[in-house]
Amino acid sequence: MNPGDVNLQQLLEQAQLMQQQLATAQQELSDAQIEGSAGGGLVVATVNGSGELLELKISPKAVDAGDPQDTADTIADLVIAAVRDAVRAASELQQEKLGPLAQGLGGGGFQLPGF
Repeated sequence: MNPGDVNLQQLLEQAQLMQQQLATAQQELSDAQIEGSAGGGLVVATVNGSGELLELKISPKAVDAGDPQDTADTIADLVIAAVRDAVRAASELQQEKLGPLAQGLGGGGFQLPGF
């Protein structure tokens, strides 16, 4: 065997190790719960590491019974902002968990679909 030849067994072991690391990172992302908020905490969105919305909390302080239309519009804006904040944080967590693995595969721009 020439020194320049690839050791197939070693390559397979590295691929298996990377596959295990990827599976572990994906499970950690699935289990993670990341919060985003808007309006000083009036609306809090919780997503998992894949960006799926798990929970949405709206404080009663966000409701103005005297102006229901304005309240509805404001709450809608706050919900959008809170979800975006949570999804942004989930995307950062993805990069933290999966970025090194993607670089090991020769990539560098790996992201989960939708982010």
